[in-house]
Parts: sequence; C-alpha cells; structure tokens
Amino acid sequence: MNTANATMLSSFAPTGTLRVGINLGNPILAGEDPVTHQLQGVTIDIAREIGKRTGLPVELIPFKTAGNTVDAIKTGNIDLVFVAIDPIRGADISYTPPYIQIEGAYMVKANSPLKANEQVDVVGNEIVVGKGSAYDLFLTREIKNASLLRAASSQAVVDDFMSGKGNVAAGVKQQLESDAKRYTGLRMLPGRFMAINQAIGIPKARPQYESTTAYLSEIITQLKQSGFVAQAMQRHHIEGAKVAE
Repeated sequence: MNTANATMLSSFAPTGTLRVGINLGNPILAGEDPVTHQLQGVTIDIAREIGKRTGLPVELIPFKTAGNTVDAIKTGNIDLVFVAIDPIRGADISYTPPYIQIEGAYMVKANSPLKANEQVDVVGNEIVVGKGSAYDLFLTREIKNASLLRAASSQAVVDDFMSGKGNVAAGVKQQLESDAKRYTGLRMLPGRFMAINQAIGIPKARPQYESTTAYLSEIITQLKQSGFVAQAMQRHHIEGAKVAE
C-alpha cells in the first residue's frame, strides 16, 4: 500500500496547502450554492477526503472552464485538478484511474433534419462546442467534414447556438438539457457521441509525480470500491453519469 511521506507531500503540495482546481464548467463535477456561494459537488467531496488522508489543508480554486484549470496546472499555480482524461492534456498531466464516466451528446433545433449522431459529420454542418473542453479536444480529432465553432465556455454553447451560431450544439448531455430549459424548440440526438472518463490529474513537472499519482490512484480506487463516489453523486443529485469501472 502506498503511503504519503514527507518528501512526496512536499512535491505534491509545495506551499504546504493542497491547491485544488475546481471546474465549474461541468455541473456534474461541481457547482456553486446559489445562496451561500460555497462550492459543492462530487469533486469537492473527493478533494476534502484527499486533504483528510494526507493531513494537508485544502484550498479550493474555482475556474470557469476545464481549459482554465489545465492552464493553471501547467503554470504550477495549482497542485491537483479534476479533468477529463485526454491524450493532449496528458503531455503535462499525470492521471489517476477515472472516477466518473460522463456522456457527450449533440443537440439540434426541433426542425433540424438531423436524426442521428452519424449524420453530424457532414460538410456544411457547424458544431458549437466549449473552447478547450474535452468535447472540443475529442471533436477536433474526430470530425473530418463538419466545422467546429468554439464558444467561450461549455455554459455559453446553448446561448451561442440559440443566437444563430451553428446547427448542432455539443457538450455534456446534462449541461445541454439544463441550459435548453431556457428555450423552446430544441431536442437531443439519441445516444452519445463520446464517453468521457473524469480523473484526478497532477502536474508532471513536479518531482515524485509518479509516486504521487500511484498514491492518489489507490485513494480513488478505494473511494470507488467503498461507495464514496456513488454516495457523493447521489447526495448531489447527479444523473446521466456513472461511477467509472
């Protein structure tokens, strides 16, 4: 069993405080209480549990997008992030096994001729997606014929779409469904175009990052097996995602 030693902890949290990047761009992972403005969600619960196990004080640092959290880990301003596993980000980030799997989906106007995901990647189609999100990275690799239009964030996708940009919106199924409630005349395409594995990431630039990753991997495996992650998802009323295998 991996244990936290002083050398590893000083590499993991060089300031003595575990600075955790929280992505508010994905409502499945985290959000802000509208009354108290306190951060809440599955990732906050996991971050605090890691703090408890390491004995480190935890500072939660909110970001509007996943891309912003990744930038902060590259500059060394944060020590740990909760992000989608992606090979591009993997150049700078060392990942644990995933703890949650989320579905990415497409949304169209009710009168759109598009009925299936397979019809989206066609010349002339324009897909609106949050800049730097896991969906953007995936679609940038996979889309061969359609065009990508990048919104400032995942939360801005539906508003951009409804303002006349593009003819397909892409993102977290739950985010799209939630944002679409502000409008009428929208529908989801059936199924998903990708499944996204969310994991803990730490900077590869730090010494001891491999042993730190092994230590955090053991914690996340325990939290999945014990029911901690499932209970956190239930407590925060998370639907449309599942505990990663």
